[in-house]
This record gives sequence, structure tokens and C-alpha cells, in this order.
Amino acid sequence: MNRHTRWILMVTALTAALAASDLGIAQTPKAMAAGDAAIGAAMHQKDCVACHVRRLGGDGSTMYTRAERRVTTSAKLKAQVALCNSELGTGYFPEEEEHVAAYLNLQYYKFKD
Repeated sequence: MNRHTRWILMVTALTAALAASDLGIAQTPKAMAAGDAAIGAAMHQKDCVACHVRRLGGDGSTMYTRAERRVTTSAKLKAQVALCNSELGTGYFPEEEEHVAAYLNLQYYKFKD
């Protein structure tokens, strides 16, 4: 996938997340609850950490804790996980993306919506 295509996918995913959030149709707790955080933790360790370490150094957790983070709602979290899935070519199914989002929400974000 070329750089232009990745940029279009990223902008589309983030725009959709913002629109959903602004329109009050963000993911509900039931949608986030569909994921299994334990499964997501293993997937995160296997497929996400190395990329975050390359980008930010340390153990990669700064991706989630930095002040200027992109993810500020559960809808944006799910959109970002989907974008990373596409960028890395991990081939996750939507339910697997929910596992990763559930783990990240439990570990870092603590979104209630």
C-alpha cells in the first residue's frame, strides 16, 4: 500500500470516528464489552508493541499516555485499532479488533461510553 492510500485510509477512519462521536452515535459499552481484554492483551503484545517502540521508544506505552494522543473516545479507539490493523496488515477480523480495543481501554483509556 502506498503512502497516499494509507493517508486516505487514516483520514477516512478518523473522520468517521469524529463524525460518529459528534453525532452521538459513538460505540456503546455493549460494543466495547464484546471484546475480550485477555485475548486483546496477547494480540497487542504480538502485533502492536514493536511498532510503537520503533515510533516512540521505551516500551511503546507512550503511544497511549502522551498528552497529544489522538484517541479521546471509545469510537476513536476502535477506529485507530482498525487503522493500525490495516497499516500493519495483521488481518484481524472486526471481532479481533474489538479484543485489542477492549484491552487498550481496560489498560489505558478507561472510557465509560
